[in-house]
Amino acid sequence: RSNISDRSCCYRDKCWHLSAVLEWNDKDLEGLAARIEDAAGYLHMDEKRERLAALDADAAEPGFWTDQARASAVSKEAGILRDTIAEFEATKALVDEVRAALELAKDDEEFEAEADEAYHRLQERIDELELESWFSGRFDAGDAILSINPGAGGNEAEDWVEMLYHMYMKYAERKGWKVSVLEYVEAEWMGLEKVTLQIEGHNAYGMLQSEVGVHRLVRISPTDLKARRHTTFAAVQVLPVLPDEIEVNIDPNDVRVDVFRAGGNGGQCVNTTDSAVRLTHIPTGIVVSCQNQKSQLMNKETAFKVLRARLYALEEAKRREQIDELKGDVKHIEFGSQIRNYVLHPYQLVKDTRCDVETGNPAAVLAGDLDRFVIGYHKWRTAAQSEN
Repeated sequence: RSNISDRSCCYRDKCWHLSAVLEWNDKDLEGLAARIEDAAGYLHMDEKRERLAALDADAAEPGFWTDQARASAVSKEAGILRDTIAEFEATKALVDEVRAALELAKDDEEFEAEADEAYHRLQERIDELELESWFSGRFDAGDAILSINPGAGGNEAEDWVEMLYHMYMKYAERKGWKVSVLEYVEAEWMGLEKVTLQIEGHNAYGMLQSEVGVHRLVRISPTDLKARRHTTFAAVQVLPVLPDEIEVNIDPNDVRVDVFRAGGNGGQCVNTTDSAVRLTHIPTGIVVSCQNQKSQLMNKETAFKVLRARLYALEEAKRREQIDELKGDVKHIEFGSQIRNYVLHPYQLVKDTRCDVETGNPAAVLAGDLDRFVIGYHKWRTAAQSEN
């Protein structure tokens, strides 16, 4: 009797577990299907299909690749549209898969776990589609130029710049984005004086706007012999990589061009010639450097691309009378102005001061696990805009 009783208990436990797996039903599934139909509207899927057809027709024309720059831009736009359409169609198809799995689960509890997994996968896909709708700004879908500079904290702040540099490199890797290091200036003692990255990927500029501002680090200083707690700051600026059709008139007489020998990362031969380029825009005082290429000409071309972005951002900010709107400039890189706190001691916490998203695992965040903060910020921003 004891054995029979034990088996009965196990059976009841198993049945309870399987029935508890599905905390959703047909009505919930139809709600997700309705969200997909809504997504077709606000993502303008019909317009995207028409645009893709036009781009494909353009690419099929003889002599399409004669203008390399234009052909590359058309191919890139078509690739983005094709990926978005494919993701939407795959999500629609998943509804039928979940519906079939649910029907099987009604007849056989062994299919409940499979149905539940498919349902939550569908939820995630729809969340990603809705996320796509947040990035409808002029440059949101494009590439970004991200710069990190030290603030209050001396040598500790320069070390913090290097930590943030590695964090964004790992985040870009997670997203499948391509990163080019445009400027990488090592500090005299430790860390980096400054670093500038060009990040290429779908929605890179739109997503990374969440990072604009002051980042505050609290930790036991690795250089303090008394092991005291230190607070340091660094500022992150994010600019769009401007499309070629955006005109920014720069008078060559307003730009001083200096060449110098590159330092730090750069690869073989980069540090043996005067290949690095520094541009100083005299009217505004904006300084841009680039040293990642072996060719001085290519560094100069890239530096002018960054200068164009910064001048455009400055003019946009002036037009809107909000100097920080696009430029992401930070007047005071110190306590009280931070957008996010990274506390490593006396407790473990990373918290965004704007949207209140937080985690007790700063090691994961510094290893590139940033999505919760990026998405949390944009949810907060979208909600704030809708209220206004």
